[in-house]
Amino acid sequence: MHEFRWRLLWLSIPTLLLCLLLWPLLGLEYAFGTLAFAAIAYLIAHFYWLEKFALWLKQPELAAMPIGSGIWEDVFAALYQEIRRQTSSHTELTSALERFQHAASALPDGVVLLNNNDQIEWCNPPAEIQLGLNPAQDTGQPIGYLVRQTEFTSYLQAQDYAEPIKLNTLRNPDITLEIQLIPFGDKQKLLLCRDITPMEKIETMRRDFIANVSHELRTPLTVVGGFLETMEDMGSGIPENMRQYYKLMQEQTLRMRRLVEDLLTLSQLESNRTTPQEIEIDVPSLLGMLMTEGESLSSGRHSLKLEMDKNLNLNGAAEELHSAFGNLVSNAIRYTPEGGDITLKWSMRGDNAVFSVTDTGLGIEPEHISRLTERFYRVDRSRSRSTGGTGLGLSIVKHILTRHQAKLEIQSEIGKGSTFGAVFPAARVIRKNLIGT
Repeated sequence: MHEFRWRLLWLSIPTLLLCLLLWPLLGLEYAFGTLAFAAIAYLIAHFYWLEKFALWLKQPELAAMPIGSGIWEDVFAALYQEIRRQTSSHTELTSALERFQHAASALPDGVVLLNNNDQIEWCNPPAEIQLGLNPAQDTGQPIGYLVRQTEFTSYLQAQDYAEPIKLNTLRNPDITLEIQLIPFGDKQKLLLCRDITPMEKIETMRRDFIANVSHELRTPLTVVGGFLETMEDMGSGIPENMRQYYKLMQEQTLRMRRLVEDLLTLSQLESNRTTPQEIEIDVPSLLGMLMTEGESLSSGRHSLKLEMDKNLNLNGAAEELHSAFGNLVSNAIRYTPEGGDITLKWSMRGDNAVFSVTDTGLGIEPEHISRLTERFYRVDRSRSRSTGGTGLGLSIVKHILTRHQAKLEIQSEIGKGSTFGAVFPAARVIRKNLIGT
């Protein structure tokens, strides 16, 4: 632009000098006439090149761009260079997009690109096969119109894509897909789809094996436990030096029975994909039972305290939540030294309801916390055996809470104790309106 101004100035100066020379020689009229003629000629030239520019814009081919003269030569030259840069940039972007599409097409997992209205922009061949998509017909269609399972529709609308979901396709119910949405850009989404049928079959075999073995072990363990109790009741029939062995056998038999029961419970939870019963649970009454059970398990070795909102209930499965809450209470009792304090709390936190168990135990180191809900994971194996734990309690708790759309929160500090909290969503919370309370 600066160069254009200088060129315009250098074109204007000779014309003005000529007019100034003609003024004293031929008079003012000739001077102004010359100036007017020069201005008209200059405008005609501009109109000519504007017309050329307008005609070129109808078919803007780079090779057919006018060359121009004067200032227009610079204008067309600058425009030519800018179009070349834009063309080069467009070519690079197109090449990058093609490379991305080739790479995504080579992936074994399905990939679908969704715009800000959840409409399909592009998909790779595995996604076509797994989800039954046809790019020629389905591009621009909302993904919810083509993947019609209720679970996927709820997942899409929930806007919470932290965890994937599992679906059985309508086209082939024997195939299980794992689908996850990943937001990016301006409200766009990337849908990743993977066939996990082989893994699901292996997982089903594992669950069936554990369930079958547990069922088979339950009967002989019950028989062995019954005989040991009978022999212990015989009293004088057992030599004094053998009593400690009978006691040890009873303890280990009881421990194995607990393990079998927990394995069966966990297997049932993992196999049951139906949502829990939508029944109102009288949580204050449930917590009263937990306090009684906890005091019995503690046998006076700990101080148990209950703080609760008596007007707060939940929708869910009472037996499952009793099991989950009971596991948290029993863990606190088992892992808190004698004389420690244990506090059960039931209250609202924002829109969520929270049941928490706080103890004054030894605490858990940070590196262990993320793994506590793994099956058979133990922070201290020798201590777990001595307390009678099976290593499955928190895994059971996690499964039950997941079935209730709840989550487990764990906070712990070495030397001060731990807090295990079950956080329930607002959709499961029931507030009782009691008059006079």
